[in-house]
Order: sequence, then C-alpha cells, then structure tokens
Amino acid sequence: MTTPVRVVGGGPGGMLLAYLLARAGVPVTLLEAHRDFDRRFRGDSLHPWTLELLDELGLADELLRLPHFPARYFRFHTPTGTLTPADYGALDSPFPYVALMPQARFLDFLAAKAAELPAFELRTSARVSALVEEHGVVTGVRVGDEELAASLVVGADGRFSKVRALAGLPARSLGAQTDILWFTLPRRPDDPPEADVDLYFGADHYVGLLGGPEDWQVGWSLPKGGFAAAREAGVEPIRSFLRTHVPWLADRADLLTDLRQTTLLSVDIARVDRWWRPGLLLIGDAAHVISPVGGNGILMALQDAVAAANRLVPALRAGGVHESDLIAVQADREAAIRTVQAQQVRTEQRVVKARQRDRAIAPPPALRWVFALPGVRARAARGNAYGPNPPALEPGVLAR
Repeated sequence: MTTPVRVVGGGPGGMLLAYLLARAGVPVTLLEAHRDFDRRFRGDSLHPWTLELLDELGLADELLRLPHFPARYFRFHTPTGTLTPADYGALDSPFPYVALMPQARFLDFLAAKAAELPAFELRTSARVSALVEEHGVVTGVRVGDEELAASLVVGADGRFSKVRALAGLPARSLGAQTDILWFTLPRRPDDPPEADVDLYFGADHYVGLLGGPEDWQVGWSLPKGGFAAAREAGVEPIRSFLRTHVPWLADRADLLTDLRQTTLLSVDIARVDRWWRPGLLLIGDAAHVISPVGGNGILMALQDAVAAANRLVPALRAGGVHESDLIAVQADREAAIRTVQAQQVRTEQRVVKARQRDRAIAPPPALRWVFALPGVRARAARGNAYGPNPPALEPGVLAR
C-alpha cells in the first residue's frame, strides 16, 4: 500500500481521521488550504466522548495540560428565570464536563502528534483545484500544478467544501433561519464562576456565551439574512441587550465599538444525500452541515472520523476501498446525523415562531419544572455529551 489517502481539510474530522490512519500504518497526506489552523470563532467544544476517545489514544492528559475551560453546565437564561437543561457533572465519566479550548490549539496539538508518525504528511497552503478521475473513479487531486495520486480522497473541508462541489454532490438545505455575529469580551476574575455554556434570551434575539481561559466568546443571533439591518443599526442594540440580559458583562459592553470586531457566521443545516463517489468520501460539515446550536458540530465530525477509520483501515489493508465500504460509512453515521439535524430544525422553527409572535425567544416556562429534576439534566447532558449512537474505535484499527 504505497499510494496515500489524501484527506482534504485540516478541521477536527479531517485531522483525527488522518491521525488514525497514520497510526494504523496507512500512508496519509493531510491537505490544508490555509497556512495554519488559526481561525477565530470556529467551534471550541470538546465533549466527554471526545475526551474519552483521546484518553483511549493516550492523548487526553497531555492535551488537557493546555489552557482550557471545563464547562459543567448548559443553561438557558430567560425573562422568567434560569433553566439548567444539562449538568455534565452528573455523567459517569472521567471527564464530566465540556472542555472549551480554542480549536486552533486542539488542531495544532493533534497535528504535532500525527507528525510523530512516519505514515503522516501535512501540507499547508495546499488548495485543491480539481479532482483527478479515471473512468468515473476519483484517483487523486490537483494542487497547483501538481497531481497527487490517491488510494482514496476524503473531503473534510467544511460547510463550503470545495471537494463536495468538485464531486458534484450538492448539499440540500433543511431550513436554518438564524445567523450569528461572534465577538469576544475579556474574562475577569469576578465573573460568575458558574457561567459555562449559556444562552440568554430576549425579544427577537438571543446571545450565546462560551467561556474560555482568557475571554468570552459572545454570539448575537440575527434573523437569517439580517446582517444588512444589523450593519445599519450598528453595535448599540447588541450592547443594550448585554446590559439588560447579561448584566455582569455590562461593564465591558462598550468595548464593542464597531461591527468590524465581529465575525458573521451564516448558520446552515444541510445534508448531502450521498456522501461518496467511487474513490471519494465526504465527512463532517462537507457531508452534513451542523448548526452551532448545541455545540456538537465538532463532535459529529470526530465521530464521522472514527466511523470512517473503522471501515477504511481494514479495507486499505486488504488492498483497497470499494463502494461497499463507502456506503457502510454513510450507513453507520446517517441516522445519528438525521437525529441531530432534526432537533436543530425544530429549534430553528421555534425561534421563527417566537419572532413572528413578537415574543421572547425562549423555551416554554413549563420546562423549568422538567429541568429541575436531576435525572432529566443528567440524561440531557449524556445526550449532548455523546450524541446519538456514538461509534467506538474498533480494537483492530490501531493494531499493526
């Protein structure tokens, strides 16, 4: 087996799959279009399932020595009070929390570990411009003037996947109705110690808050396509919302002085009907775009990588990947993705109905009594921590 797998995209799913393949002794090249992994406002959540997997791989202890924020709770703050849907501290796990860590730091760590493996190669500033095909089978990619032969091409290049477009595998939108403006505000020692992963609801908007070692990531919701109106209004509506609904951040709301300090995330929920072509597989957001609601986009991509490794490593060791192997990867993961996306579509629909009725965008008050039950919080935490039908790494995958 001398022709490498070419993984396009150095996000969490692509990076983990490349690491697993290389650790299994499969030659693999990771092609990253940018020169590094340092992009702001990508997902930062490492769920308990992820930490348990990294522990199984012998990587968790070293990773968690890097700066991170352990989030125990997920909370809703509404005009009528605070609800706690999920308490990760109730999980029977060595990692009863979500580790909030800048994604670039996680990717740099995993890339460094992969670089220790002789079967791994990382190429940055490597933009794929075309697929190489023979008789309808993808046999490689073109990067600049160079053709790179591949035993398999894996598109892991995100929601705007170039590989997906080149392969002619369109994503079907499922109806996202929200966009989000992200920005940061500094963390201070006297900030509420219980603030972890919180949503603050008001009329027409909500704010999502992610704790970090040094700052807070703040996401301000907009109606889909609402950026032009937000640009016209400027930053004052955002600052006013923070003063009213997140009063402990009021003392630094004025640090947001211009919308150029924000990054627009156009939220989408979309799925490709077929994740593969002969010689090619899509995983992560390239195959199914996950909304940031619930913070489980990284989790789904990493689980795709494990499911793919379980199928691809034995096939590659046996001589090559067949269509049946690619079909099996999609079959292993599709039900879970459909479940997560259906939940996100329902959330989007509730937000739209609240806007149409000119009511606060918030969960029903009756949920206060439901979420007051510790067993409910524990079940919700488990659902978010592991996702539906989480895959386990097959024991033989890493055995040489």
